[in-house]
Amino acid sequence: MTLRLEDALPDKRAARRAFDRARGFDSASFIHDEARNRMLERVALLRAEPKLVLDLGCATGRGANALAARYPGARIVALDSSRAMLRAAAATAASSVVVVGGDAERLPLQPHCVDLLFANLVLPWCRPDVVFGEVARVLTAGGAVSFATLGPDSLKEVREAFAGVDDRIHVHAAFDMHDLGDLAVRAGLAEPVLDVDRLNVTYADVAALARDLRAVGGVNVAPGRRRVLTGRGRWQSFERYLTPKAGGRLSVTVELILGQAFGPGPTRRRRPAEAPSEVTIPVGSIGRPPGST
Repeated sequence: MTLRLEDALPDKRAARRAFDRARGFDSASFIHDEARNRMLERVALLRAEPKLVLDLGCATGRGANALAARYPGARIVALDSSRAMLRAAAATAASSVVVVGGDAERLPLQPHCVDLLFANLVLPWCRPDVVFGEVARVLTAGGAVSFATLGPDSLKEVREAFAGVDDRIHVHAAFDMHDLGDLAVRAGLAEPVLDVDRLNVTYADVAALARDLRAVGGVNVAPGRRRVLTGRGRWQSFERYLTPKAGGRLSVTVELILGQAFGPGPTRRRRPAEAPSEVTIPVGSIGRPPGST
């Protein structure tokens, strides 16, 4: 089966609906929480005093509130495209947090107004090249972006199990660390630094894994997905392929990529930016996370 990039990346409308339907996000967002804590440790090393901070893809607002506590003199903009997430964020927002609806690929902000941009696990649901272009547009000269995303090895056990059932896309495509760095430079961002870590998450059974994925909106919204419900027989075949490890628990991999870069400006070294004519993903990456159903 020939797989196109357009078939494997998330459909934004379907992704928005998935987050609107997500229930119990905070109870299952332990990967988001881990990524956020690591990102906060990194931005602390910048010793920055930002006036305007953007939490891009704010979800229920935990990141925006943590940034408000870290930078009491800053105005924090918490932005998301999901109405359900925005309502949850607004309900608990700190006094310096402004909750705004918007698209990560078309930010409703003026150029060069953001001093610090925080993007925790929003890239898996977007075109990273487009988002990086918007990030470069809104960052001040020397402003910083810190982001976390998922790499191609995330949920590889789920991808391989579904491959034994059929040849359709059941999980989304993911960009690896090196491709993300190249895309950031092409978008005009300076001095990108990225690293990767692999986490192992265990579950009692497949049902528990599926519940957590649904709770955080991590369902399959790739255009190339099957458009009919997964039948009982097909699901049971998937469960047989997803074999528990020793001790009877399922173990799944999360490849967590963390990155940092700076806005364009004369104060920092910068490689020449060039507009990408196309974005490619190795075929082996198609059908990988961020989500599966």
